[in-house]
Amino acid sequence: MKFENQPSYSLGQRSPSSKEVLPGEGGVNVTLVSQSTLGEINRGRVLQALYDNGPKSRAELARLAGVNRTTITGIVQPMIEEGLLVEGDAVPSDFKGGKPARPIYFNPEAPMLGAVLLLPGRIQTCLVTLSGEIKALRKAQFDPRGEDRDAFLTIMKDTLSATLSQANRAPFGIGIASGGMIDSDNGVILAVNLAPVLTGLPLVDILQEHYALPVVIDHHPRALLVGDRWFGPGRGQQTFAAIYTGEVLGGAFYIDGRVYRGLAGSGGELGHTVVQIDGELCNCGKHGCWETVAALPWLRREAAQMGFEEPESITAARLVNEAAEGSKAADDLLDRYARNVAFGILNLQQTLSLNSYVLHGDIAGGGDIAAERVRQHVEQLVRKRPNQEISITVNGIGEGHTALRGAAGLVLSSHLKLVI
Repeated sequence: MKFENQPSYSLGQRSPSSKEVLPGEGGVNVTLVSQSTLGEINRGRVLQALYDNGPKSRAELARLAGVNRTTITGIVQPMIEEGLLVEGDAVPSDFKGGKPARPIYFNPEAPMLGAVLLLPGRIQTCLVTLSGEIKALRKAQFDPRGEDRDAFLTIMKDTLSATLSQANRAPFGIGIASGGMIDSDNGVILAVNLAPVLTGLPLVDILQEHYALPVVIDHHPRALLVGDRWFGPGRGQQTFAAIYTGEVLGGAFYIDGRVYRGLAGSGGELGHTVVQIDGELCNCGKHGCWETVAALPWLRREAAQMGFEEPESITAARLVNEAAEGSKAADDLLDRYARNVAFGILNLQQTLSLNSYVLHGDIAGGGDIAAERVRQHVEQLVRKRPNQEISITVNGIGEGHTALRGAAGLVLSSHLKLVI
């Protein structure tokens, strides 16, 4: 399947500099934000205002985005002409003689965004509308430890093609949220400990060649972060982190209004920060990684040693339910799990002082009760600072949908050159 005659977008490419540096007095350089970066920031503010508040007039968008009326016209008019946004019917003004306002919102007929969630052994694909609605969801499984890469690619293409065939017109592009170590600049999955078949796979080039569409890839936790930023608890926040626990542990940072990626997208390997010197051997080859004491394999081993029935099915959600029914063992294990998650957050808090953390994956399945346990342990462990409040929340949308929306958000941000 190919979508021909697609416009060329610069996806997944980082501009060398988003700032201009001018010489100041006394030899001190003065750094100014460039006009292009200012435009990216303003476009992002307008889209976030629409996501947060629904259809709004130009005047309301100008107020919410903190820009003047002339600037707002320069932001929204190109997106209206491109078909991304649409103006609704005029709404009579409350003021006598006032000009009727025309609410602006996402065009329901605009091209959608392709999204892929790729984790060891499983694939999810969907289309995402500009307003965040998920359509044409497909799921598939593959052998993560197999050696037949062609078999994996056949499953991937068949699943994604089934989704894309439901689009009424060519999507803007395809965003991929992938587990493992990702080179987001070059579109390569560098390594996946739990899925060797994916290691070294140049998936972006393969899918771009197959579909003739722009493709961008990023680390799964960063896609969760972008999903939080646009559609979840990260709305309106300038600094926060997303933390994921499951078969593995990962995370991502949003710092001062930008996603932090590190060199070639290598930042965010939080599961492999060491919390216990000479601790248990990790899949990565080191000892005492955070992942060895705060992910599902640890939780289920502990459950087996404590004599839980069917320990292989233990989750945070099950522990919360059994603790509520009076099980002291479940309550104790839940508390230890929360404390181990909190230890890693403690290191982040002491290093970066992010203050706001959104939980995903298994620990989020424990809901507000598990999140509160984590928060209490962080409060006990962290060094207190004046006027510091630490927020630990869960994203109730669900990990899969959040990651898929985040993957779509990667395409949207690249297409519109947004600062995210």
